[in-house]
Amino acid sequence: MKNFILLIIPFLAIIILTNCVNSTGQIAQKGTLPCLGNKIYTEEGDTLCHTIPDFEFVNQDSQIVNNSTFENKAYVVDFFFISCPTICPKVTKQMLRLYDHFEEEDRLMFLAHSIDPKRDTVERLAHYASNLGASSDRWHFITGEKDAIYEIADDYFSVAMEDADAPGGFNHSGRLILVDKDRKVRAFCDGTDPVSVTRFIGDIDLLLNEM
Repeated sequence: MKNFILLIIPFLAIIILTNCVNSTGQIAQKGTLPCLGNKIYTEEGDTLCHTIPDFEFVNQDSQIVNNSTFENKAYVVDFFFISCPTICPKVTKQMLRLYDHFEEEDRLMFLAHSIDPKRDTVERLAHYASNLGASSDRWHFITGEKDAIYEIADDYFSVAMEDADAPGGFNHSGRLILVDKDRKVRAFCDGTDPVSVTRFIGDIDLLLNEM
């Protein structure tokens, strides 16, 4: 048994050195992140990753935000509402942490979807962003048609829906999602957990190294 252990240790070391576990718990080759979601297999034999569909919303400056806003950029996504009595303040604090950490990184942007468009008007979003010290050229707080926001949450593998039994009237995830310049979801973390967000910073660095 001792000889067997001595023989297998080098192979385990190779596995550890050539692979890493990202914040999603998936194993990826060292220096890369996987594409998340169901793969699409074409008749030509190609494998395509899940991608974020076209969208169009309005940000805190009353400007249109769509896919072209993030052209050649990676971005971090969350879903929140201003009057949230539970997890949103924690998640926004961690988003602000990322925003400050990557302050000099112009290849990374931030996108926060309000899931309460009735109350979170453009004016309220502008006031909220201003209080955070967030610049709209890097961090967009957006509103729009309720159904469109809820539907795109599914594409980000997040949760956003009205729920009369939930605190504040909405059921939502505290997840932070990382999207690459090709609209592919590459990583996520628990935005209420600083330790998870620390690992997520490593994922962002990996993605930026790909660009």
